[in-house]
Amino acid sequence: MQPRQSIIEIFSTFVQFEGDRFSRWATESRLRRSIQSCLQQIPKENSEYFWVLYWYKFWQDSAAAALAKQHLTAYLQEPCYWISQKTSAAFTSSQFKLADCFQIAIAQVELVLKNFNPSQSSTLKNYASLIFSTAIRETLRQRQEVDICSDWGLLRKTSQKRLVESLQNAGLSPETIHAYVLAWNGFKTLYVPSKAGNSRQLSRPDDTTWEAIAKFYNSQTAQSANSPTLEKWLLSAAKAVRKYLYPTPDSLNVSLGGDDGFELLDNLPGTQESLINEIITQEEAQAKSEQQSEINQVLSTAIAQLEAQIQEILQLYYAKQLNQDAIAKQLDIKQYTVSRRLTKAKEVLLRSLANWCQDSLHISLTSDLLKSMSAVMEEWLQNYYSPSSN
Repeated sequence: MQPRQSIIEIFSTFVQFEGDRFSRWATESRLRRSIQSCLQQIPKENSEYFWVLYWYKFWQDSAAAALAKQHLTAYLQEPCYWISQKTSAAFTSSQFKLADCFQIAIAQVELVLKNFNPSQSSTLKNYASLIFSTAIRETLRQRQEVDICSDWGLLRKTSQKRLVESLQNAGLSPETIHAYVLAWNGFKTLYVPSKAGNSRQLSRPDDTTWEAIAKFYNSQTAQSANSPTLEKWLLSAAKAVRKYLYPTPDSLNVSLGGDDGFELLDNLPGTQESLINEIITQEEAQAKSEQQSEINQVLSTAIAQLEAQIQEILQLYYAKQLNQDAIAKQLDIKQYTVSRRLTKAKEVLLRSLANWCQDSLHISLTSDLLKSMSAVMEEWLQNYYSPSSN
């Protein structure tokens, strides 16, 4: 993929796929006119960082939020593409390909903007990359879990709330949903698989069990149904759950603006001068750089003090991009042991970071601040273990 060079291109073009490969950069003419107008008004500002903060501030203003989000979505195309390519390559067995992963990730732009904090995260690209990677990995991990479940295994794992949501999403009537849920309750109550069996790959209930399910169902409602009907309903319910959990990704990588004569930019609040001053203030990078250096030292020291196996797990998880099952297999330990030790490592690192904030920045820790710090720490781990950092 050819990187974009100019500010105009960076804030007005979108990735276009041909099959599962990058095809070209498509220009959204309305966004192009918008960023051109901005550059004419502020011709000396050619800093990518400046324009990110500029549009981020306007995104926080409801009158300009839609236009700003479109510019920032265009800006985040490249990190979204590279993270999608890297993550999809790590899940070679998944049915989701590069273009699918890209759509999963780009759908998180609103979440990225809501949680991004310029004073705490290094750059919007780095923070977005973390969110994109997490969204794709979690979706693919859960999708693999669902893919390896039989219909009967999936129905046993599904909660009633999830089942109802899935059936509503499929457009079924309340009466039909009630009937399906009643049949599902009979199935969950009466089909008790062997403890030694694989709960994911449950086989079809035997005929005796189906007769018991039908008897249970008919005792709960005046509308009787036989075993084949109940089996058909439950298979339809399983299909609805799969579709609800993992719908086919549709293209979200489009600008919402039409190519008409209306320019929202002409109607933005008259706050550009004060906004520019605010952004310039935020660009005082020396203090921020010093703080970042101290954070690096605190977290690096904390990692060095972890048990050797936990350090190895972190290395495999972040540097090698292995999932927990793969790590467990490589280290010959249980998957839940990997999960617990990852959690323990993050707790230790977060505690070290929190103590540093209290001692050095003299700030009171709140639940919201700890949540924000946790995101910063996760971003730091991604960067710390990236190949370019070693």
